[in-house]
Amino acid sequence: MIPLSLPHINGNEWKYVKDCLDTGWVSSAGAYVSRFEQDLAKFSGAKYGVAAVNGTCGLHLTLHMLGINQEDHIIVPNITFIASANAAVYTNATPIFIDVDVDTWQMDLDLLEEFLVNQTKQIDGRCFLSSTNKCIKAIMPVHVLGNMCDMERLMEIANTHNIYVVEDASESLGSYWKGQHSGTFGIMGVFSFNGNKIITTGGGGVIVTNDEQHAKRAKHLSTQSKVNPETYYHDEIGFNYRLVNVLAAIGVAQMEQLPGFISKKKEIDAFYRKELNGVGDIKFQKVVDEVDPNCWLFTFYTSKQAEVLAKLKENKIIARPFWTPMNQLPMFTEELYIHKTDNSKDIHANCLSIPSSVNITQADLEAVVACIKSCY
Repeated sequence: MIPLSLPHINGNEWKYVKDCLDTGWVSSAGAYVSRFEQDLAKFSGAKYGVAAVNGTCGLHLTLHMLGINQEDHIIVPNITFIASANAAVYTNATPIFIDVDVDTWQMDLDLLEEFLVNQTKQIDGRCFLSSTNKCIKAIMPVHVLGNMCDMERLMEIANTHNIYVVEDASESLGSYWKGQHSGTFGIMGVFSFNGNKIITTGGGGVIVTNDEQHAKRAKHLSTQSKVNPETYYHDEIGFNYRLVNVLAAIGVAQMEQLPGFISKKKEIDAFYRKELNGVGDIKFQKVVDEVDPNCWLFTFYTSKQAEVLAKLKENKIIARPFWTPMNQLPMFTEELYIHKTDNSKDIHANCLSIPSSVNITQADLEAVVACIKSCY
């Protein structure tokens, strides 16, 4: 079997985990948690990092800290992993879904701007959806597959309309827009370290921000808002969201290898683009010159998605279609979806992600390509 995207455990993971076990520091109070936060913040160029048990919890914390509630809307791209939309709903906010660009598969900023100009109003320096009179409190761009939209333009749009930007940077550790790392444009950004991400802690996430007060409050909230550990005094409703030391230890070891992982992902991406270029109707995700992506998970577009997927499965090669668009899920069918040609539907119906593990062999890469080519 050739897997889709396995973690690569080949550094100091065993050494650091053993240190946790030998010393008994396995829970959230250990030194590896702080070290992982610092390593992640330093790599991304953010001032502060706050570890959470997973990326979804990190997104929930960021929205909670912004005071988002049932009177608010949050704008989310229609093509994303469901965690983005779920995090909005956890705060009781109502999501608004924006279709994605036909080429880059990121949030369509033309649509976003047109929507905000024509369907919202400003009251006391805040943006309200005219049809509901609810405040549009935040925009959550999702850097799908490690690619990025025009972040300068997005920030201009958000600032013009007085809307926070919280970046779902779950898939984009090691991705840059004009040299600035993903997750550092908005008021906060969140990375994920699930088993299939470019680095992993098994499960885990980190909130990054340049705002010291947000960083302090995120850490406070993630530890049940505990003020005094001896008397168990808590000053507000908190969450049990803190990453544990033994998983952070894996993260520290993974961060040490991250530059090599990114280099390998770029090699995989370049190989697939070269070998599949001109094959049938295959098209690739567009990456504009301003973006330096981490090339996390190679995905291509083809009208033969079902046939290619079946052929790969027959040859024990793991592949997957894109996520189901948010507006097609039963809990979101009634929510506002801004689109013209419904690129999301087309992309979902025709895109396929293929093996991109850091430790994939050249022979396996060639086997994947040969299998795909046999379908055309």
